[in-house]
Amino acid sequence: MLALPALVLIPFIGGLLAWLLGLNGGMRLPRTISVLTVLLMGALLIPFTLHGQQGWMAQFLIPWIPAVGINCHLSMDGLSLIMLWLNVLIALPCILLPCAQVKERGGLFQCLLLMTVAGMSGVFLATDLMLFFFFWEMMLLPMFALIIIWGDENRGRAALKFFMFTQGSGLLMMLSMIGVVLLHQHEAGVVTFDYADLAGTAASSRWSYVLMLGFFIAFAVKLPMVPFHAWLPDTYASAPIPATLLLSGVMAKTGGYGLIRFVWELYPSAAPLIAPVAMTLGVIGLIYCAWIAFAQNDLKRLIAYSSVSHLGFILLGIFSGTKIGLEGAVIQMVAHGLSTGALFIIAGLLEDRLQTRDMGRMGGLWPAMPQFSGLAMLFAAASLGLPGLGNFIGEFLTLLGTWSVSHTMAIISASALILSSVYSLTMMLRIFYGPKTSDQARPLGPVSYRHVSLLGGAALLLIALGVYPQPVLDRSNPALPEMARIAQEQQVP
Repeated sequence: MLALPALVLIPFIGGLLAWLLGLNGGMRLPRTISVLTVLLMGALLIPFTLHGQQGWMAQFLIPWIPAVGINCHLSMDGLSLIMLWLNVLIALPCILLPCAQVKERGGLFQCLLLMTVAGMSGVFLATDLMLFFFFWEMMLLPMFALIIIWGDENRGRAALKFFMFTQGSGLLMMLSMIGVVLLHQHEAGVVTFDYADLAGTAASSRWSYVLMLGFFIAFAVKLPMVPFHAWLPDTYASAPIPATLLLSGVMAKTGGYGLIRFVWELYPSAAPLIAPVAMTLGVIGLIYCAWIAFAQNDLKRLIAYSSVSHLGFILLGIFSGTKIGLEGAVIQMVAHGLSTGALFIIAGLLEDRLQTRDMGRMGGLWPAMPQFSGLAMLFAAASLGLPGLGNFIGEFLTLLGTWSVSHTMAIISASALILSSVYSLTMMLRIFYGPKTSDQARPLGPVSYRHVSLLGGAALLLIALGVYPQPVLDRSNPALPEMARIAQEQQVP
């Protein structure tokens, strides 16, 4: 099935083309190429969305390094499809929206964005562990470059923290990966990195817990989970808005995806052992980061900490070990990507217009930009989990899954929603209501058609997810690893 490698190669080639066409300094042509690239990726996903079956929909397998059992093995199931759509939906505003920080080298900027998109597509498709690691690292380098080239005055420190955390955790994952491959060789006498072949290898081994921890920490850093979140506030605050969108909207979800796909599926006996610890850390993250968010004056940092707080629901849902909890975690990943991404777009526009992220220097903006303020209110409501919006469905289902495991954790987690309401509404009051400050004496100007249309599209998707989540729920359960082997043997197209 050539559509699967095309989902990785098209953004890679599109990125190179955008870079070459932007060498003369033009911005419009690279952006046009990038938009066409992302639209083509979306077109490739439509047949799977309309006609895809349960389980593995498609596979692509060719040898890569056969001497050590490494293949270019890509597979798509419903979970991959949902994450790939999220990748496309978040990539589009990253490309389309103007960014005040990008005043030159527009071709290189679009190239690095698309390289990151290509890496994330590969992560959501790879079912060979070495190939997965390749894409895992591939998405980090262009993101590092985006931060270090176009970030704010603190970009050096932020980029270094981002790279150290993610690279260090990636090393742990690599060691665990080699460990499970060697264990499989010891048991079966065959060297392979194939996901289906390695599933259950460590189930009865005394090393399974140690090997599982390497994967768990790597994905916990990327999610990010408290106490591995230290890189996130600085990175989100310093990165240009399009990079922050990709980081919060999609790249953070690769952590949740990895926890489902690799920690639970490769280590079905060891993963439940760490579930109480993971759920406890999820609850701590929910409360702690909501409290820190409330104390922020910097708008981007407030959104960053609120983002970490809500990611705790994903941890709870995954490690509740229940079907309803898992479905809630997947819904939460999609809703969180849309709502947090929209809030970062709003933060970026306000920073461009007001030249500040300090909420103490904002205020009284509603009369100057009523449509924009209304959309901001809707996304703030989505963030606090208002019924009728996608975040509510995700949080409700994860709390139901958590309740079946621990009443105490479910009650404490629900209390975080109160803190979420407090900081979300406080943010709205400080920015859009109250008296004008002297900094807003000059006209803010109308909000662009692009901003309104993209934010409006995100709002419609959140409402659709909140009113009718069943299509996503139907797809949210991942296909089982052994089904990959069966499908491969039967040569599923």
